[in-house]
Amino acid sequence: MSEGASRAISTDDDSALLWSTCVDRLAQEIPEQQFNTWIRPLAATVAEDGSKVTLQMANRFKMDWIRAQYAARISATLESLMGRPVALELVLAPRETPVRTHPPIRTVQDQVLSELPDVAAPSEPAAANIPRSRLNPALTFATLVEGSANRMARAAAMHVAGSLGQLYNPLFIYGGVGLGKTHLVHAIGNQLLADRPNAKVLYIHAEQFVSDVVKSYQRKTFDEFKQRYHSLDLLLIDDVQFFANKERTQEEFFNAFEALLARKSHIVLTSDTYPKGLADIHERLVSRFDSGLTVAIEPPELEMRVAILINKATAENAVMPEEVAFFVAKNVRSNVRELEGALRKILAYSRFNQKEISIQLARDALKDLLSIQNRQISVENIQKTVADYYKIKVADMYSKKRPASIARPRQIAMFLAKELTQKSLPEIGELFGGRDHTTVLHAVRKIAAERQTVSELNQQLHVLEQTLKG
Repeated sequence: MSEGASRAISTDDDSALLWSTCVDRLAQEIPEQQFNTWIRPLAATVAEDGSKVTLQMANRFKMDWIRAQYAARISATLESLMGRPVALELVLAPRETPVRTHPPIRTVQDQVLSELPDVAAPSEPAAANIPRSRLNPALTFATLVEGSANRMARAAAMHVAGSLGQLYNPLFIYGGVGLGKTHLVHAIGNQLLADRPNAKVLYIHAEQFVSDVVKSYQRKTFDEFKQRYHSLDLLLIDDVQFFANKERTQEEFFNAFEALLARKSHIVLTSDTYPKGLADIHERLVSRFDSGLTVAIEPPELEMRVAILINKATAENAVMPEEVAFFVAKNVRSNVRELEGALRKILAYSRFNQKEISIQLARDALKDLLSIQNRQISVENIQKTVADYYKIKVADMYSKKRPASIARPRQIAMFLAKELTQKSLPEIGELFGGRDHTTVLHAVRKIAAERQTVSELNQQLHVLEQTLKG
């Protein structure tokens, strides 16, 4: 495909090649998570002579966002590939009429039960037709700290809460563990109930839905199950990746999904990956997940971590000085849950010792965490660990080779050397084959910036850091 990207595509070529080549080039230029969210799902129609490309959007929000953020880049890429202007048109995709391709399954109990092993039929009566919401009233938009990591997801969630059943249905929120996905979905439900107290809202984890499917077959109360799930105004479901390999559960969720859309109810889902990244989920269900709006939550940046600590301390009727919050935020980087854990240790230590919160008190409270982080880690150990992780030779760390498969791990190793050791930039450069300190600085800045926007890289760095710290 690189050959197609290096020359103008002739009108004799298959017109589909134009868009696929354009996508390949955009994949190299746009951060992976942004590319997977906005570019990869686009459906394109290309004129036979390549003079026009029409992109279909699932909803107006996507269309406006693509137009504002990516249309100019897409147009420029198409023009570069064709060697002449290419008209770019953005249109709304026609709403697909739901078609049930499989009849509802009401038998094969053993296969259903296999989806949740060792479940004994409980003796308590079936749940009421109108379920309790299961919402945590403390998780609201007011208590959610906003930052660049979650700004778009928060805006979409607030829109859903204020205009149920209209745009962004379903709303699919994805991101790593402990980044605030659950807080966001609870906030949607709580906001809706504040505005419409009689609305039927249910928050569940995906495993609970699996359990409810199993129980409905055990007790032969499937009509009650349908009445419960198909009559909601808002269904909030966490971690849909747990539906993997559960065929009957996926069938029943698909049926519930279609029923809720038909009555203009809203569905909000969370996952650890974007819809098309889900493994062992039926394609028709994935296509439904991807038919609304998909938004990502990234790891919180430093300023956001500071704000989270101060706000959560205030909620606990404690005062967290800003300099202490900065100290903790610099040492706890991965996610909100770890920040909360660090804060709980500091508050408990403060109350137990009857001392005001200070940097020294925070050092004492978090001494185990800090001692691990301050443990001496050698650059050589970093090079070996990174080389093993990315399956390259340790010698490649010092070599002049520059293919991406080697240069990328080398930059990551330089970044970790700066983060985890006391070595200066010139010293690190010398240990990487006598490279100039500006080369090391470029690598450090590049990886640090990408860590904030590419969740896959952030997860890889987290694994490497944990490995190196023992």
